[in-house]
Amino acid sequence: MTPETCLSIGRRVLRIEADAVHRLAESLDQDFTRAVETILGATGRVIVSGMGKSGHVARKIAATFASTGTPAHFVHPAEASHGDLGMVARGDVCLVLSNSGETPELADIVAYTRRFGIPLIGVAGKPGSTLLRQADVALVLPPADEACPMGLAPTTSTTMTLALGDALAVALMEHRQFTPEHFREFHPGGKLGARLSTVADLMHSGEDIPLVPVGTAMAEALIVMSRKSFGVVGVTDTDGRLAGIVTDGDLRRHMTGLLERSVEEVMTANPLTIAPDVLAEKAVAVMNDRKITCLFAVETGRPVGILHIHDCLRAGVA
Repeated sequence: MTPETCLSIGRRVLRIEADAVHRLAESLDQDFTRAVETILGATGRVIVSGMGKSGHVARKIAATFASTGTPAHFVHPAEASHGDLGMVARGDVCLVLSNSGETPELADIVAYTRRFGIPLIGVAGKPGSTLLRQADVALVLPPADEACPMGLAPTTSTTMTLALGDALAVALMEHRQFTPEHFREFHPGGKLGARLSTVADLMHSGEDIPLVPVGTAMAEALIVMSRKSFGVVGVTDTDGRLAGIVTDGDLRRHMTGLLERSVEEVMTANPLTIAPDVLAEKAVAVMNDRKITCLFAVETGRPVGILHIHDCLRAGVA
């Protein structure tokens, strides 16, 4: 097979699936709204289930729901028939996926929802299928050929189902006014967690902050500056507000008679600061733009912490 043939096949598959997703978007109607409202009305969790490839998609949809503010978990339909139906309770909503709508392994979980009055949202490609006839809300996938040349391997159908799950998750997110702060609660690890860290999460506070009051001799300020190892010292006024900072650059500019001076003679007044609730990613951008390595975090003018670029690097923010 030539490289050109490989590219041709890849593009053909993507065009087929993209066209199907476009048709799915155009086909959404009030049943989609009813599905969202049904999930919002649940006092429990969303139980997502499916068999085979639909099961793999169901796991991803459940994970997306759970990470975006809609409590959810996956239940394997075959395991449900052997005890895992106990994971489904009143107050839950079941979202069941099956392209044919006739998957035999789903029979027990569907029957269980009917017996105990648990709302059932069905997703399938055949409007008259058993699953959709039993469902309280039926979401029908539009007719579309599988990208598989034999029309057998679930390809286009699973792509549409996955996209529909994302559409439900985002609609629920926006209704719940899910914020980056909420998102961070569910994503404390990895690159996402790092990107959503705030200055307060990474800054040094308390006794670690290099601070001296106005009137301090530079000889003493240098000791504090050296001991704290930030390469900077903050200068506070009589009200505890940050009046200025002394940096390595300030030291070089005032080398003559430095030790005979006081901090206010050397400091840079009204320094650049940042609020502790700002994203650390923003703080990194500010430090890079101003070519500095530290920022004091202040609240109502008073220093509450100090953030070094190395803290951000260690956390994976920069």
